[in-house]
Amino acid sequence: MTRPTRYALIGTGARAQLYLEALSGPYAERAHLVAWADPNPGRLDWNERRLVDAGRSAPERFEAADLADAIARYGIERVIVTAPDFAHADLVVAALEGGADAIVEKPLTTDAEGVRRIAAAVERTGRSVTVTFNYRYSPRNTALKRLIAEGELGEITSVHFEWLLDTSHGADYFRRWHRLKQNSGGLLVHKSSHHFDLVNWWLDDLPERVFATGGLRFYGAGNAERRGLGPRPARGTVDVAERDPFSLDLREHEVLRGLYYEQEAHDGYLRDRDVFADDITIEDNLSLIVDYARGSSMTYALNAHSPWEGYTVAVNGTRGRAELSVVERGAILLDATGRQQVVDPSAHPQDVADDTGRRVGERLVVQQHFGAAREVPIARVAGGHGGADDALLRDLFDGAGDDPLGHAASWLDGVRAMAVGVAGNASLVSGLPVQTSDLPFGPAAAALQPATDTAVAAS
Repeated sequence: MTRPTRYALIGTGARAQLYLEALSGPYAERAHLVAWADPNPGRLDWNERRLVDAGRSAPERFEAADLADAIARYGIERVIVTAPDFAHADLVVAALEGGADAIVEKPLTTDAEGVRRIAAAVERTGRSVTVTFNYRYSPRNTALKRLIAEGELGEITSVHFEWLLDTSHGADYFRRWHRLKQNSGGLLVHKSSHHFDLVNWWLDDLPERVFATGGLRFYGAGNAERRGLGPRPARGTVDVAERDPFSLDLREHEVLRGLYYEQEAHDGYLRDRDVFADDITIEDNLSLIVDYARGSSMTYALNAHSPWEGYTVAVNGTRGRAELSVVERGAILLDATGRQQVVDPSAHPQDVADDTGRRVGERLVVQQHFGAAREVPIARVAGGHGGADDALLRDLFDGAGDDPLGHAASWLDGVRAMAVGVAGNASLVSGLPVQTSDLPFGPAAAALQPATDTAVAAS
């Protein structure tokens, strides 16, 4: 029997639960979690109890600052980084220089400096970095990729992509650490890197120029005052007579209570901040135009306060057009007290039963010139992110098999997705288009060139 690979995990909050379940469940015999770190000891205690209750042994604890030492001491071969985005660059670089490969949740990092540091570490060490773009693995997104790859649309001329986040999921980015752009890079980096990676992958092309516009137009103190919302509590987990649809009470959810509310005494982190506070520095409405190397362009829009959640994609080509429509949740409903119904953040919205009147589901239609439209069948797969999570985990822990569509993403794909978000942020500041080739990405700039034959690009 092959010796199991030895893993360390850094960050044990909500984002880590997918990996903890995999490492303690279906992949436990070939992927051993031997050590973990989190700046909040109470969070480690909570996760440890769950592992022990499931019959698994508790990993060794170490301080994140001592990652290189932990890699040597425990024989770590791969490090999974599920810490907040602003910590990604430090942790990935430390993992590589300590002698381990890194798996990092999207986004790769938050800014150009982080990209440069990771690129330099890859070049120095020759170690690998994997960015977990799980949306590639969703059957609906795979079906669109196949249509394009097989040439049914001809040469691609343009893409329209609109993503809607509802007032549960979308609002959550304005409660957490994500609300400060210095922590997350804003939604263009944190959230939209998923979407930009999809388009880069669908088109098999490189983004060259980005123009962005947008702003904070719904959440935040100024918008609340303009709409006459009145005084509000600083957080949602408070006992007040009036129930607010935009307040999140952590006590009402077992995982959020255990991971965050009960651990506040250790680090003071509040997971339930008011979405209409005055310190929010990220945008909630964003629009982009992106030009690609082979001549196509994308128009992109993100709205973080929609009454329903999902996305629409239209791809135009010289032979026809494809349209993908996805409704993940048809509406946000209020309970008898006036609160939004609490949804487990570890479950993607399409896994939640929906009886809101809007048809929840997905539909892919292709129509060639001078022909009738036809609907393309989409495989029905259970699980998070449209059935993508299980497929991603198989690639991570078992290795990618024969895959002509190239679902597995390299760290260079992470750079290419980030390039759109970082250029978009720069365009928001300047009011001008930004060339991705002008981004100060250092060695990683090779990822944005049509011919990538450097040592870094080959990593």
